[in-house]
Amino acid sequence: MFALVARFYLRDEVAAKGFDSLVGETAAKIRESEPGTLFYATHKVKDAPLSRIFYELYENREAFDAHERAEHTKRFLDERDQYLTGTRVEFLEPPTGKGV
Repeated sequence: MFALVARFYLRDEVAAKGFDSLVGETAAKIRESEPGTLFYATHKVKDAPLSRIFYELYENREAFDAHERAEHTKRFLDERDQYLTGTRVEFLEPPTGKGV
C-alpha cells in the first residue's frame, strides 16, 4: 500500500467554493477510472473552515504514479493553486494496528 495525507489552506470563502467544486469534479473521475486508488477521502475541517484534508490510499506506488499521470489529476494540480495560500503533503509509512 501507498498512502498520503494532504492539507490545503484556502485563501478565503470564495476560494473555498471554487476549490470544493474542483475537488468534486476530480473525485468523480477518480472513482470512475482509477481501480488502483483504494480510498480517496476529502474532508472539511470542523474548526478550520479554510482548510481541507485529503487522505489517499493506493494499491501500491505504481497506482499512485498512474493517479498522478491522469488528466483529471493534472487538471487539479494545475488549477488548485489559485485557491490556496499553502499546502502540506505527508507520505505515510505502512500502517500497523487493527485491520492490517
